[in-house]
Amino acid sequence: MKNSDRHKNRRDQVRGRKPKNLEPKIELPLEDINNAVSALKKGGTLIYPTDTIYGLGCDAYNYEAVEKIYALKERDKSKSLIVLVDSFNMLESIIDDIPDMAWEVLKVNKKPLTIIYDKPKNVAENVVAGDGSLAVRVTNDPLCRSMIRKLKRPLVSTSANLSGDSSPIEFSDISQELIDRVDHVLNLPLVHKTIKASTIMKISNNGVFKIIRK
Repeated sequence: MKNSDRHKNRRDQVRGRKPKNLEPKIELPLEDINNAVSALKKGGTLIYPTDTIYGLGCDAYNYEAVEKIYALKERDKSKSLIVLVDSFNMLESIIDDIPDMAWEVLKVNKKPLTIIYDKPKNVAENVVAGDGSLAVRVTNDPLCRSMIRKLKRPLVSTSANLSGDSSPIEFSDISQELIDRVDHVLNLPLVHKTIKASTIMKISNNGVFKIIRK
């Protein structure tokens, strides 16, 4: 079997599975989502609820917007960012070659999981880590998925806090200083029940597998 055929089989198995980590069905605030996406399309920065904690984000294709994220957080640019996608199709659109092991992990995964991949493509250069990798999470959060689908691009996701501060699990935890500095704020409750940062693992194309954060 050709490598391309093997990858396709792995991918199709994941796409065909019934998701095990679906978030509760909610009535989406469409006007709020549309306003947020409008700000993102203009290169704006956004505070929003993610599938884990409150996040600070922007269009992952927009270099200038990503620069704003680093400036807002007062974050060292050597510290890479996470990108959210809404589907396996979008994942494949920004990662050149997804390892078989990653497809296997995605197939059985039940919780928010961020995987660091080699060979990213199409995203802004400053989203990519210094070693040429990219951290991506396929989100099942209904609000995040809706925004990403309307934006039609991946969404940067980093904790909505100044560098060194605690990650916000309540909107009231977000500093007023940061709220005043972003372009748009989506003040909505988190959908998920278990508030915890995502697991992060690195799966390299050479077969190396490493847990970065449990």
